[in-house]
Amino acid sequence: MGNTLYKNINTNYMDEQNTETRFEFLKGDKVLWMVILVISIFSIFPVYSASSNLEYIVNNGTTTGHVIKHMFFVLLGLAIMRLVGTIKYEYIGKLSSILLGLMIVLLIVTMFTGQTIDGASASRWLKIPGTPISFQPSSFAFLMLIIYLCRYLTKKITRERLPIENIMYIFGPILLVFVLVAKDNGSTALMILMVSVIVLIVGQLHWKYIAGFISASFVAIVLFLLIALNTNMIGGNRVHTWMSRIETFTSSKAKSADTDDESVKAKNYQVMQAKAAIVHGGITGMGPGKSALKQMLPQSASDFIFAVIVEEYGVIGAAFLISLYLIMMIRIVMIASKMPAFFGSLLVLSLGVMIFIQLSVNIAVAVNLIPVTGQPLPLISYGGTSMLVTYLQLGIILNISSRIQIYDEEGMGKKQSIAEINDIA
Repeated sequence: MGNTLYKNINTNYMDEQNTETRFEFLKGDKVLWMVILVISIFSIFPVYSASSNLEYIVNNGTTTGHVIKHMFFVLLGLAIMRLVGTIKYEYIGKLSSILLGLMIVLLIVTMFTGQTIDGASASRWLKIPGTPISFQPSSFAFLMLIIYLCRYLTKKITRERLPIENIMYIFGPILLVFVLVAKDNGSTALMILMVSVIVLIVGQLHWKYIAGFISASFVAIVLFLLIALNTNMIGGNRVHTWMSRIETFTSSKAKSADTDDESVKAKNYQVMQAKAAIVHGGITGMGPGKSALKQMLPQSASDFIFAVIVEEYGVIGAAFLISLYLIMMIRIVMIASKMPAFFGSLLVLSLGVMIFIQLSVNIAVAVNLIPVTGQPLPLISYGGTSMLVTYLQLGIILNISSRIQIYDEEGMGKKQSIAEINDIA
């Protein structure tokens, strides 16, 4: 009787341990984990459907090959996200200055050794020597810059910084990354400035410095545009492409879609096809894989994949996807609000802002609210670099969320002392 009771107790204990182990595999906020997994799995279907455009229209690879590649990046991203959860996020902050310096070097190298992909100007891509793999250093530089800013603002929160310190250690890195990225990727460069300013505001930098930085940045951007448009001093820039997109956007708003101006129709082709796909989808959509306009929609697997999703899954499917993103954002804000460490809270909010802006820009382009840019839909668009960076961002957020319980168990209050803040940062 005693042996039987002991075996039952031991079995129950082992079952509880195994359950805890399985549950702990999803380390961090479980709701956020579930949302990420659902979006990741869902992404396979629109990518498989839209990538047929790459096979039959662009004549690049096969549909099966593209979806296998996408699934590989999804699995790799999930593995990276889980791996990041095993590293203390404080260490990532301490390494950010070194990693940012490395990314700046890669951006400089990219300026001289940029690759051309599918015949388009793509000097923003850097090819790894001896391999067919290319990636965008700008995406990683953006991430490292934001982590660096969060740590620096936390580390120096104890006193008023001298103006020269702000110029050298805050504004200098921001403007350097902006300048290196802006030449080839204007939309990402503007996002870098926008998110950086938000980080400075949330990070409690004095308003006079933020106002001065915004004013100086505005003057610098105007000078850059004037020089690029009227001289040949900045070779290989894409300023004329940006201006053309802005003019096309304003023309499409000023004139009816039924206008007889063929030049307007030609320039506005991408947006017109995206809007047609959205209208064609209606409430319930045409069904998975049944998009009729994906073959006529440029970048249907990446920049305009939201239009394909609406056409195939309708307004209902789009609303469901947006709801998942909304839950993701809410969980990120909740994690930031519960995190007692200033660095952790600031970093979560900053990474959340990065994801939110990219998400908003992609959808806004698809529905013709802003000019065309090259921003992918987070966790869904076909492509490796942006997807891996998003998983890395979410991995850091999940890492920080897993530390909230630890801080509570250690008895740390909601408000940290200066010594605790400096030690963490």
